[in-house]
Amino acid sequence: MRDDDAGRGAASGTGQEPDAGNTDDAAGDAAEATAVAATARAEFDAFYAATARRMVAVVYALTGNLADAEDAVQEAYARAWAKWTRLQADGDPAGWVRVVAQRLAVSSWRKARNRWRAHVRHGSAAAVPELGPDHVALVAALQKLPKDQRRVIVLFHLYDLPAETVARELGCSAGAVRTRLFRARQALAEHLGEETAPESAPAASSAR
Repeated sequence: MRDDDAGRGAASGTGQEPDAGNTDDAAGDAAEATAVAATARAEFDAFYAATARRMVAVVYALTGNLADAEDAVQEAYARAWAKWTRLQADGDPAGWVRVVAQRLAVSSWRKARNRWRAHVRHGSAAAVPELGPDHVALVAALQKLPKDQRRVIVLFHLYDLPAETVARELGCSAGAVRTRLFRARQALAEHLGEETAPESAPAASSAR
């Protein structure tokens, strides 16, 4: 009986010892997860460095407000990092960031516009600080275009997207994109001419 008890005790003691193989597997899994996370971070950082500057330019051209454009783009990239693996699998993270940044910028602009209107109704307009830096001539001219023309100019010329990609993003045909581009270029040329026209011209004509 005592020999049997001793055998059972020895077996029981052996079962309580840690499994070296399982420990090694766990350590290997942890190291692999760390490596995967580091790779994902490096890939995202490279993606950000390659696309962020142009992304700000695109959103700025659409909204006309540099501060709002920068804020919207930063928030869009933060959201992209939160779902980076899925965006990589989808194959077009830049397109996703661009769409999100544009929506955020438009939302921010609408909120700012509503705050301004409320202030004008209930307070002194003279007390409102300046709304930001002067727009460059191109951005000022873009703001005069209809929204569909402005977007097609920005996406095609500033972001260098092909007409087919612009069409998918705008939900129209490639032919419609080309038509909008033609009309937008004509209108933009006229507005740029207005922006650069000499200020003395009206005075000279009125003097006659």
